[in-house]
Amino acid sequence: MDTAPQHKERVLDQNRALNDFLAGIERRAFRMAEFATRDADEALDLVQDAMIKLVERYAQRPEAEWGALFHTILHSRIMDWHRRRQVRQRLFGWLKPREDDEEDTDLLAELPDPKGRDIAERLSLRQQSEQIVAAVQKLPVRQQQAFLLRAWEELSVEETATVMGCTAGSVKTHYFRAMQALRATLEDAP
Repeated sequence: MDTAPQHKERVLDQNRALNDFLAGIERRAFRMAEFATRDADEALDLVQDAMIKLVERYAQRPEAEWGALFHTILHSRIMDWHRRRQVRQRLFGWLKPREDDEEDTDLLAELPDPKGRDIAERLSLRQQSEQIVAAVQKLPVRQQQAFLLRAWEELSVEETATVMGCTAGSVKTHYFRAMQALRATLEDAP
């Protein structure tokens, strides 16, 4: 049986591990949500909500399960966001957003490059990155999620199926179609 100091130390270790996990996944999760929503503020809200739910409900689970659990939560939040957006568009689609409501700032893109590349190389990488982002954003949501979970997060087919709530065959189909669409779009890019 644990003594109070041993229990406290174990809880602190688990909290540190959870903080490290969240810090390591934060940026990629933000980009994934931003691809899906095309809105940095909405993406940040979705990622923060997913992180909070992971901590509230699953912090005591083994560390090896956190990745799949987090992506399942984030995927659910993204799908909920799309459903709410469709309802709002049906109800309020006739309203136009004010011009000052739209911000196109990409906070991640404005961070300094730690590798210190020269201007021409950074510009080329930025243009390539913008082409890839635009191509991923054009994908249907299910293909987008399958692609990001498989290629970016390197989840297995089975893990991706669990996250997306579908069969492994469906994941393979969505991923295959996403890859075809991305290849076609990026081959046509200048």
